[in-house]
Amino acid sequence: MHDPETLAFYGSEACEYVARYRGEQSHDLAGFLDRLPPPGRVLELGCGGGGDTAAMLASGFDVVPTDGSPEMAREASSLLGRPVQVLRFEDLECEEAYDGVWASACLLHVPLADLSTVLARVHRALRPGGFFYASYKAGVGEGRDQFGRYYNYPSSEVLRAAYLAAGPWLSLEIDEQQGGGYDDQPTQWVSVTARRTLS
Repeated sequence: MHDPETLAFYGSEACEYVARYRGEQSHDLAGFLDRLPPPGRVLELGCGGGGDTAAMLASGFDVVPTDGSPEMAREASSLLGRPVQVLRFEDLECEEAYDGVWASACLLHVPLADLSTVLARVHRALRPGGFFYASYKAGVGEGRDQFGRYYNYPSSEVLRAAYLAAGPWLSLEIDEQQGGGYDDQPTQWVSVTARRTLS
């Protein structure tokens, strides 16, 4: 389910990638945390350099940081001073374990045909009423960037269908905004905040 070429990029660029984003946190993080009960338990998928994990820990949350790249996990562990688990999305097996799942700019690497399967695993990992955030580079179909990284490039409509196929949600909020990325290109982003049903 994971893309070897994409993982190879993060493995070879881990040091530079982490150095570039050191001290930064995702702009949607504060709003996400406002929805959770502190000290809520949060699973972070694709933690990268650990900036968002550090911010969540500083806010009093119980965070489990993970990344699919062993090299990125090692860099984040060094920054955070705590272990970061190597976890690929398809290996997420827990049930009703988290008040929130944070997946900033990482599920965009999941092959589009497998996205609903991964989203269903996240749904299962959430406690009833738990919140799930993920962000994607918008587009009209799958492709690769200048570094060879795979992206699913979904539209808002494609994302809505994928989430609805993954399980029942109490709410599903989809927002679009302009931003950038590691490639320094102007990028249209789509973020989804979903809340699991209460039962």
